Amino acid sequence: MHGELYEPLGLDLDDGNLRRRPSASALGGLAAAALVVAGSLATAILGQPERRVTDYFAEASQPFAAEQFAATTVIAAPAPVTKSKLPIVISGPDDPALHEGGGLGFRIEDPVSYRQSPSVAHLPDPDLIEESAYGPLPTRGADGRRPFDVYAGSSSGTPGARIAIVVGGLGISQSGTLNALNALPAAVTLGFAPAGNSLGRWMQDARRAGHELLLQVPLEPVGYPQIDPGQNTVTVADAAAGDLDALHASLGRITNYVGIMNYMGGRFTGDPSAMEPLIAELGRRGLMYLDDSSSLRSLAKDTAMLRNVPVAASNVMIDETQDPADIRGQLDTLERIARAEGSAIGVASAFDASVAVIAEWTAEASGRGIEFVPVSALAVDTERR
Repeated sequence: MHGELYEPLGLDLDDGNLRRRPSASALGGLAAAALVVAGSLATAILGQPERRVTDYFAEASQPFAAEQFAATTVIAAPAPVTKSKLPIVISGPDDPALHEGGGLGFRIEDPVSYRQSPSVAHLPDPDLIEESAYGPLPTRGADGRRPFDVYAGSSSGTPGARIAIVVGGLGISQSGTLNALNALPAAVTLGFAPAGNSLGRWMQDARRAGHELLLQVPLEPVGYPQIDPGQNTVTVADAAAGDLDALHASLGRITNYVGIMNYMGGRFTGDPSAMEPLIAELGRRGLMYLDDSSSLRSLAKDTAMLRNVPVAASNVMIDETQDPADIRGQLDTLERIARAEGSAIGVASAFDASVAVIAEWTAEASGRGIEFVPVSALAVDTERR
């Protein structure tokens, strides 16, 4: 393996291990070693390992600038839907089942007709925007429409083995992001880092190319703050106190995504006092949650289902190493799961090697009858009847 394989996320390979590329302001090897030791001690004491601690959120080279979002703040007329009729949305106190588990009282009977036309998929729906000090935040429409449905990618819905692949870390490296957009098929879901750059432009390019989007939100890991996911990390203490400012700061960085996935978060996702307010906020805004399954103690799926929030969980971490043979082996495992269970979800990062192998393998697997779908198509969604 070569160090350049790790460039998309600002990482280097050192004796087979990932490390962040030093900068002029870094303290060098001692700081990196201290970080690893702190993480190891936290894992040993608390018993909750993170599958990876590649801190790519902190690698953004520039702070957020307002002009990065300029392309998406020009709100056009409401986007047309793909059917002539609007979906049926039932809301009200007369159906107690709609309010069980903290539900918001909506039942969606025809979600497909919410989906944006591909010709305007790069434009935010003005009815799904809440203006805030953090930028435009996603929200449900007054008629119950959700970003989860409106910004969803398309799939056939036919029976058969289905796979969703999510490639994250987009927006950090300009060249890595461009490579992923050029190489990956439209059915691959893209995860954008809120600490990235030019996110408005990348969002528009990705949506024009047919990709569904997720936002990777940094959540408190075991060993925080010595192990730091980056700016606007949502902590257990803040979430439990009802302070979701850090979450909103991430949500406002980009639009047209169907939901969020965790970046790190081993401590956060295992704490009900933190997960419950986070999931409730996603439900209020009409977003899904994807758990990358890096923590075995995650309460995400159970909490989301109790709150009637769309949720999915990864089956396979595709690129734990950057050996192309290992990546291909993980993808083959993903296919076996999909054939046995009907569907499977894999997550990866936008390393050059990962993108290259995924692009090649998906073309081959499609020829074997696998359908690749956006991750929203595999989410458990109790609002859909």
